[in-house]
Amino acid sequence: MGNADTAWPGHGGETGEMLRAPGFAVPELGPIAGWPRELRVALDLMLASPQRAFVTWGPDYLFFYNDLILDAYRDENKRIFGRSYRDSWPKVWEDVGAIFERAYAGEPVLRPGLHVQSVRGSGEKIDIRVDLAMTPIRGEDGSVLGIFGTSADRTEHYDIQQREHAAIEALEEKRRTLEVVNQAGAAITGERDSARVAQTAVDAGVALIGAKFGAFFYNSTDETEGERYMLYALAGAPRSAFDKFPMPRITRLFEPTFAGTGIIRVDDITVDPRYGQSGPFLGMPEGHLPVRSYLAVPVRTPAGNVIGGLLYGHPEPGRFGAAAEASLVSLAGQAALAMDNARLFETVERELVRRSQAEEELRVLNERLEARVAEAVAEREAAFAALHQAQKMETIGKLTGGVAHDFNNLLQVISGNLQLLARDVQGSDKAERRVANALAGVQRGSKLASQLLAFGRRQPLEPRVLNIGKFLGGMDDMLRRALGEAIGIEVITSGGLWNCQVDPAQLENAILNLAINARDAMQGTGKLTIEAANASLDDDYTRGLADVPAGQYVMLAVTDTGSGIDPGLIEQVFEPFFSTKPEGQGSGLGLSMVYGFVKQSGGHVKIYSEIGHGTTVKLYLPRVRKREEVLAASPETVAMRGGTETILVAEDDPDVQATVVELLGELGYTVLRANDAQSALSVIESGVAIDLLFTDVVMPGTLKSPELARVARARLPELRVLFTSGYTENAIVHDGRLDAGVELLSKPYTREQLARKVRAVLEAKRR
Repeated sequence: MGNADTAWPGHGGETGEMLRAPGFAVPELGPIAGWPRELRVALDLMLASPQRAFVTWGPDYLFFYNDLILDAYRDENKRIFGRSYRDSWPKVWEDVGAIFERAYAGEPVLRPGLHVQSVRGSGEKIDIRVDLAMTPIRGEDGSVLGIFGTSADRTEHYDIQQREHAAIEALEEKRRTLEVVNQAGAAITGERDSARVAQTAVDAGVALIGAKFGAFFYNSTDETEGERYMLYALAGAPRSAFDKFPMPRITRLFEPTFAGTGIIRVDDITVDPRYGQSGPFLGMPEGHLPVRSYLAVPVRTPAGNVIGGLLYGHPEPGRFGAAAEASLVSLAGQAALAMDNARLFETVERELVRRSQAEEELRVLNERLEARVAEAVAEREAAFAALHQAQKMETIGKLTGGVAHDFNNLLQVISGNLQLLARDVQGSDKAERRVANALAGVQRGSKLASQLLAFGRRQPLEPRVLNIGKFLGGMDDMLRRALGEAIGIEVITSGGLWNCQVDPAQLENAILNLAINARDAMQGTGKLTIEAANASLDDDYTRGLADVPAGQYVMLAVTDTGSGIDPGLIEQVFEPFFSTKPEGQGSGLGLSMVYGFVKQSGGHVKIYSEIGHGTTVKLYLPRVRKREEVLAASPETVAMRGGTETILVAEDDPDVQATVVELLGELGYTVLRANDAQSALSVIESGVAIDLLFTDVVMPGTLKSPELARVARARLPELRVLFTSGYTENAIVHDGRLDAGVELLSKPYTREQLARKVRAVLEAKRR
């Protein structure tokens, strides 16, 4: 063990020899043979490192390093190797001690770009930049025993960065110089006041070269004293600073500037041989601005005439270099041109007239721009309002759709059982009357759900191509019965009326709702005008409307001579449950139903009203270029009778199922039942003969009703399908319209509606 310790470390160059030297000792650590294993391992790694590496040990930061660092400390090597870093360099420790303490506290540390002193091979001490990295050395218990560090020489990298930074600063300075010159040129070009030109040029020169003082002196001839230079513009001092001094004369220092023969640039004017030779002051007079750095350039016109000179000074010597001189020459050229132009009054006047015209054009342009901005803001506000309204409608639509399914199922159970009960109580007037009242309540509930679905655009539509003019002709008797004899009705239909595609039943309901609202507004007496005409909505009209495309429409207007609507309430009249009628005289759903139906049909609704004169509601329905369809016979025209066919009822609600099965059974049909689509498919695949599948649209399970219908028809090509639902969602309705070929009986339905619809679907099979 002793021999091995004597030979340790077996590598490391000069620093390794220092550790192996017999007389080497570190008082704080004792003999090398007893040094901690972690320290010896760290020193081995340090000595073998190809980088500048060091180790500090213990809370005193005992300092060891390899040969790559040795040269930097060769003069002090014996004093510092193995000694406390903190105690060896207390001044240095003030700068880097915090870094060492962070590492000793257990934190890996990287300190890029640290300035340290090194020694060249010649012994010359130089400053270098290193990236200092330190990693804690931990014992078996995790405590920090020391620090292993590297200091990579990155001097060249940082020198390159510094040169790049200097180059960028130089470019920035050139850019700034050009910017100041250009700004000054732009400011003085076309300026007809020579005093303002001179002041702008002087101020720009001060900013350009960093002068403390600046002045423009104008060449002037005095009959008594000969040629002198008149102060024309001043920066950095009040003009009163020159009041007690005479204007400069031709001297060796001023003559090259004002004669235009050269540029004067002096680092320290007080030691220049051309200065201080002229009386009466023979130097800088008392109270004069303290100038040492001095730069002066002549201001010459394009023709070569010297107008005057730009003179700049600074209290400190050596402030103006060649770059400042070049910048000032450029500025002087622009100033000379501007001053020369200022003398050409007529030319400048013409330029001012042109500029005035341009300013007027700009003013007009700004006014137009402001108007367009105001218009755009108004359009955006209208679009936001329309979006808010659409989002509100969508929210209500989702709410009504979710409620409608269960609500209509409930109404169906009540309605079906009441109809069955009606047969049981025949002969009892009192019981029959109560059943009839209950059924009327069911009808009102059904109408309420239907109106909410219409407003929320969730009503399953069955659109047909029709001519509204002909359609209105078929409603004449109905309208007269609804409005009474005291209200006159006039229907106006334009020639060449376009066709539109709309659900006839819903359109009839909408017109009837508008007519009844008009009757109430006229209090039973007045005139109702219904007009149908072609209309085109252009981009200007539709720009603020979120979901109304420009194009051709069929317009249906309903106008009354009633009391009118308050302008503040117009925006609310289409909202559900909002009504202008007295309490108890309206549900507030009529107009909302009309609105939802028209929007679901791709149209647009507009209302106009004037207090005391009446109201007009205009419905715009999109034009279609299709031929008018012949309307199929309504199920109500089919005889109300039963049959002997076999019907499979697929319904998940047991109460609804029991009711409909009993109703169909009473009509003479053979009825099979299934609790969901999968059960219904099992019945179909059993091979039993079935004439009609009567299925709810919305049922639980993975197999959906539309898919059940498709598979059933594939198994039984002659099978007819009739859907029923209180709310169809998107299963058989797309874009607000029933899918082609789909037959639907909406809940709640009466025994008569059920009988006629079933019979109509079965009769269609025979046809």
